[in-house]
Amino acid sequence: PLIFLAGEIIAEAVFPYSVMNSLHSENGPVELAQFVILVLAFFMALRGIYDVMRTKPPLLLSWFCLAALGCFYVAGEEISWGQHFFGWSSGEFWTEINDQAETNLHNTSSWLDQKPRLILEIGVMLGGILIPLFMRIKVSLPKLFTPIYPPFLLVPIAGMVLFLKLTDIIFEAVGIYFYARASEIIELFLFYYILLYLIYIRARHV
Repeated sequence: PLIFLAGEIIAEAVFPYSVMNSLHSENGPVELAQFVILVLAFFMALRGIYDVMRTKPPLLLSWFCLAALGCFYVAGEEISWGQHFFGWSSGEFWTEINDQAETNLHNTSSWLDQKPRLILEIGVMLGGILIPLFMRIKVSLPKLFTPIYPPFLLVPIAGMVLFLKLTDIIFEAVGIYFYARASEIIELFLFYYILLYLIYIRARHV
């Protein structure tokens, strides 16, 4: 991931804005990578459900169920439930309520797009960094949630999400448009974090 982040920054600095924008556009390689990562995370969550169904606390089972539902929903939304692959028409209804004329929900309201993503960003940036650091320095944390606390080894990924978010905010504040579509790169690292997190949590309890 660090090599990918460095490559992304170099590409943003070297290639024209139009080129990077096309790479990060709908049906581009970045969005396809997001979908593939989410599908893998979905199946990892299902495997986690199967593994802990009878042997572990209800919290862990509920966490894997929530992760599976979230990954399934976001993966479907990323490809507009197949529209990006099969190219069907959105129809009059979706064209009227969807600001990009796609058959998905996240472009119909900020409550289904920006706000859930903000919650996920905060969870990864704060929970993925502070909780492992607190555990490393022996700060007392609620024991109830011990089974789902993120590991210290994922701090670098969460740090990359924080780095991308902060640099994008700073660049916009000073009027520099460095990233063609920063949100797509941030989402890629968010989803990658989720996949690795689910792999680790499952492995911890198998």
